[in-house]
Amino acid sequence: MKTLLSAIALALAGLATSAHAADDAKKPTAQQSKMTTCNKEAGDKKGDERKAFMSECLKKDSDGKTAQQNKMKTCSADFKKTGKPTGERQAFMKECLSK
Repeated sequence: MKTLLSAIALALAGLATSAHAADDAKKPTAQQSKMTTCNKEAGDKKGDERKAFMSECLKKDSDGKTAQQNKMKTCSADFKKTGKPTGERQAFMKECLSK
């Protein structure tokens, strides 16, 4: 009798776990959502043109800029706050962007 109850309990636990995993599998990840959006934007592009478009599209954040562009903007704003002369900007930007 104990064996039967144990088997039933294990079967129910297994069903509950698989149902939960199925719910998680239905939700697309951020990368999957981005891929879907870029795919729609690519339209009828083919071959190398499509490949290049998809590469650039997937690099961009939700605001349409790449991570590097956002970092440049942040570093530039930080430089303006320092009050340093323009001649020191290149060294500042190099250090800021390498972080």
